[in-house]
Amino acid sequence: MKKIPLATILLAASWGVHAQTIDSTLPPPPAVTDSTGAANGGWTGSGEFGFASARGNSRTENANAKLGLAQENEYWKNSFYLNGLRSKGDVSIVDSNGQTINKFGTTANRYDSGASVGYKFDPRSYIVGAARYEHDDFGANIWQGIVSIGYGYIALKNDRTELSFEIGPGYKEYQPTKSEVDTNGDGIADTTIRPDRKNEVVARGLINAKYRLTDNTAIEDTFLTEAGSQNKYYQNDLGFSVSMTKKLALKLAYQVRYNSDTQPGTQSTDTLYTTNLVYNF
Repeated sequence: MKKIPLATILLAASWGVHAQTIDSTLPPPPAVTDSTGAANGGWTGSGEFGFASARGNSRTENANAKLGLAQENEYWKNSFYLNGLRSKGDVSIVDSNGQTINKFGTTANRYDSGASVGYKFDPRSYIVGAARYEHDDFGANIWQGIVSIGYGYIALKNDRTELSFEIGPGYKEYQPTKSEVDTNGDGIADTTIRPDRKNEVVARGLINAKYRLTDNTAIEDTFLTEAGSQNKYYQNDLGFSVSMTKKLALKLAYQVRYNSDTQPGTQSTDTLYTTNLVYNF
């Protein structure tokens, strides 16, 4: 991986809702306690893991893991996440002799992490600072990172439904992936183009919606946009979870990611389906 100036900074640092009448002032959330009964400041968390392996006419291995932490109390609305994805399968490559051979190799390798810190002016409004970093060996960008500051607003929050918005300016750097180009016109890529690293000021927007369908089923959708003059990045995460116990749940998720600035031979849109076991703590 190439040297990334932003890494130190980053590591340190739609949806329709059925309208209903609510009070103009939201009450502070109740204190959350851990298993010992001591207040934990409103912190909650979850870990997810999914794995699939196939052997026979084809070979595949897929693994993904996620960790998320969140805090919300009278004064703070904070979050942190760390995700990883690794997939291997049969791939065709051309050796030095021009022969096509099949081998079992990595087809996807991605990890991303992010955090946000929000300070509440009142039960609805808050100022938020956020950072996000992503590394993807096979995506439109090898890596991308952003730091931002903005305004957040909790439009709706009750026992069943939650809807919040965030918007503000940010600064982003990203490294477009290299591309192979056929310069001789013989159908064989013979030249590698390595684009320069790019940076720009972007507008960051986030919409987060949650709805509890029943006592043990819930649906959540998060839409993120980081739009600049060079690249417009959109990401939507839709998840459906079914609780088996107070701690364990099954979750189906569908993610769509889009980059407007891509190299020749690279697709703008990536999608990911996952089925994971979730542990809540």
